Amino acid sequence: MIELEVYAAGVRDMDKIMELDSNLGVVPDLRYKVDSNHDIVYMEFGEDPSVNVDHIRSIFRNLSLDARFVGDIPEQLRSKNKTQRLL
Repeated sequence: MIELEVYAAGVRDMDKIMELDSNLGVVPDLRYKVDSNHDIVYMEFGEDPSVNVDHIRSIFRNLSLDARFVGDIPEQLRSKNKTQRLL
């Protein structure tokens, strides 16, 4: 199981929660809950997630929310298109 916490100021608004539910509800193997008292979204993914942090960030951005990831981002959720440093 892979866990991720996202702080998004304004997610406590019921309209934002409903919109977020419609966007996150289609992501396979994702369980999540919203802590509306603290503007935190807790997410749990299966071992092989179908999304990465860029996709998650874009979901929040489309709702006019600024997603801030709490703690380290798990390796499985990091973007795979990193550039390599030339020596």
